[in-house]
Amino acid sequence: QVRVVESGGGLVQPGGSLRLSCAASGSIRRINVMGWYRQPPGKQRELVATFTRGGGTNYADSVKGRFTISRDNSGNTMYLQMNSLKPEDTAVYLCHAAIQTSSSPFEYLYWGQGTQVTVSS
Repeated sequence: QVRVVESGGGLVQPGGSLRLSCAASGSIRRINVMGWYRQPPGKQRELVATFTRGGGTNYADSVKGRFTISRDNSGNTMYLQMNSLKPEDTAVYLCHAAIQTSSSPFEYLYWGQGTQVTVSS
């Protein structure tokens, strides 16, 4: 069984910062892709930032220079440092991970339940 859980959301004023965490746990053999999406109110889900299969990173144009994605040494916990937050960053932020489990040679995509980020004065 694999779980992906986000934390760290909340209410912040424009220009402020937040750090989100995403922890993957369970019978994990390998995490191939891990990243962040967000879903603003009334809009579709969109990519925020992700680690690619090649080990690089990819950011949405709207967050470049403000958000930074990182992982811990185990590779199972990922962070999203969000600086200079804007009201348009308000959304539910979701973690996704493409994981190979200990019991299967196949890769499965897992999503967390999401954490709310609200940027408002």
